[in-house]
Amino acid sequence: MKNRTAALLANMAATASLMDGLIAKAKEYRMPALALTDHGNMFGAIDFFALASKEGIKPIVGCELYMAPGSRFERTPQDGQYEGANHITLLCRDLSGYKNLIKLVTAGYLEGFYYKPRIDHELFAQHGEGLLALSGCLNSELGRALLDSDEAKAAKTAKFYMDVLGKENYYLEIQDHGLEEQRTMVRGALPLAKRLGIPVVATNDVHYLNAGDHRAHEVLLCVQTGKTMKDADRWRFSSQQFYLKSAEEMRALFGEVPDALRNTIAIAERCNLELSFGKIRLPKYAVPDGHTLDSYLRTLAEEGLRTRYGLPGPEAIDRLNRELEVIKKMGFAGYFLVVWDFISYARSRGIPVGPGRGSAAGSLVAYSLAITNIDPLKYGLLFERFLNPERISMPDMDIDFCDE
Repeated sequence: MKNRTAALLANMAATASLMDGLIAKAKEYRMPALALTDHGNMFGAIDFFALASKEGIKPIVGCELYMAPGSRFERTPQDGQYEGANHITLLCRDLSGYKNLIKLVTAGYLEGFYYKPRIDHELFAQHGEGLLALSGCLNSELGRALLDSDEAKAAKTAKFYMDVLGKENYYLEIQDHGLEEQRTMVRGALPLAKRLGIPVVATNDVHYLNAGDHRAHEVLLCVQTGKTMKDADRWRFSSQQFYLKSAEEMRALFGEVPDALRNTIAIAERCNLELSFGKIRLPKYAVPDGHTLDSYLRTLAEEGLRTRYGLPGPEAIDRLNRELEVIKKMGFAGYFLVVWDFISYARSRGIPVGPGRGSAAGSLVAYSLAITNIDPLKYGLLFERFLNPERISMPDMDIDFCDE
């Protein structure tokens, strides 16, 4: 691992590092790539991707997920762990991996939350495409098995991830922050990696930027856990080495395992996520067979117009046609259908919905779809204040929903 090194960060949760400081430090160390893998979330992924790209550092987007020992739906302590979770580090190789990682993180909160947002083997097996996994830290499935000298369980764990991701997409992760448990884990990990043909990678778990920041990090942990620095039982790290290390420092730690250092570059070269910004990205609305977005919107709008006016007159028909042509020209039929869909759903479930506010009330199409409840013809409201082909911008429908 020469100065052209990729720092694979195992965690940035509860960090005292600001992102711009992290990127600046990586540039100072001449690192070509950097990974952000917060615990259980991807809140910083977009800001990190944009800033790192701007500064000429290749961003590797990932997450250190919590893996339930059994089912993610089980809500009791397991394996003696109050939170019932092991750690696994996932990195996005491409856009499909990014989408799958989003699905995993989301399901962790919506389906598996128990102290932490958790996934399980079943869910992971469904969303492994495009991902690369590092076996994880001391609190990982593999790490716990190695510390328990349970070689059979360690091998079974490794084989599961290799089967799901492909052998080339699973790396055995080793760390050294001055902890004896980590050295014990490494002694068990290297023979296992050799026996199963798993590549090894050295990573650096970063919770603060500089070596002298450990005190500030302890204070931050106190804030997070509701403790004070005077509390003897407060949670603290058992080492002061969880800072961003240089290539030289990593070489000093892992010089006897040169492949583990070279593999940081190999992983960085294999992670090639591309994200583009500044584009409007609308949900894709699935229309019935035989329809396009525009034809289905017209069908619903014409039905709604008859519901509103009975036998609509020429003014209403002409106005509806004119609006539909503008909507078609600007490519916003799908937007109208999505809004119509969730408002219809809310009303069908008895969820109170407001009559609509702002310029959207000037749209007869919105009124016909029952998106708004204010008659634009009766009150002389202008559609052009809402959508105007001479000034292309996203429609803005202000809709109020009951918060219960």
